[in-house]
Amino acid sequence: MTSILNADLHCHSVVSDGTLTPEALAARAKGNGVELWALTDHDEIGGVARARAAAHAEGMAFLSGVEISVTFIGQTVHIVGLGFDDTDAALVQGLQQTRGGRDQRAQEMAAGLAQVGIHGAYQGALRYVGNPQLISRTHFARFLVETGVCKDTNEVFRKYLTEGKPGYVPHRWATLKDAVQWITQAGGMAIIAHPARYKFTPNEEFALFTEFKGLGGRGVEVVTGSHSAAEYLVYAETAQEFGLAASRGSDFHSPLESHTELGTLPYLSGALTPVWELLQQRIQYPPPGF
Repeated sequence: MTSILNADLHCHSVVSDGTLTPEALAARAKGNGVELWALTDHDEIGGVARARAAAHAEGMAFLSGVEISVTFIGQTVHIVGLGFDDTDAALVQGLQQTRGGRDQRAQEMAAGLAQVGIHGAYQGALRYVGNPQLISRTHFARFLVETGVCKDTNEVFRKYLTEGKPGYVPHRWATLKDAVQWITQAGGMAIIAHPARYKFTPNEEFALFTEFKGLGGRGVEVVTGSHSAAEYLVYAETAQEFGLAASRGSDFHSPLESHTELGTLPYLSGALTPVWELLQQRIQYPPPGF
């Protein structure tokens, strides 16, 4: 496999905060020409087996995936894991612990929204949740759009769900060390997701990459739906500076909400080492006869 490969290694299903089933995502990916696919639900691998079966039914190669929420220097950072054993006990238990605080956080978010006159938000958000353990800000945003409080989810986040706004409640996630170890000890590769989204200073970003590499992290998303064309170049240079492999993923959540469709991103630069080159032994191909 080369860098000229339509790999989409970052997307979400109803098992976390997407709106499509793993099967519908697989069909959509195949329809857009994806050759290698991974489902990376937030802090949850309950959809991986379904996604694998659906990918193989569509004739696609597959990597197990997850996106783990991490707290680093007071900010939430996301670490994507690819190619791990999705039955690994330590990984399964670690993700369960990470999910544990979401419901309490959601109730506190609803209380904050109620103080500014938005009532019933917790129950409203639950209507959009496929897995109640994974209730998130995205589910609240969909409820506020449905009820006409805001015109779209971007407006919801801007007015209500970011730091300093009425519905914002911080949550302490796993540590960077936890996430990288869970993934690597399960045989997978840890990857920093969409680094341009974080509001770190240059020194803080350097600290993130340095610690991540020191813990055994091996990749960074370079081409992603969260990055601009200029940021593709910035993080291609960062990948080379730190000796990290490069990943590619749309971060697709929903046909109505996502700016980037599955499988439609530019290819990785040939100067980079794609993550799939280092994960050759972990890629799962459709069995003969599929």
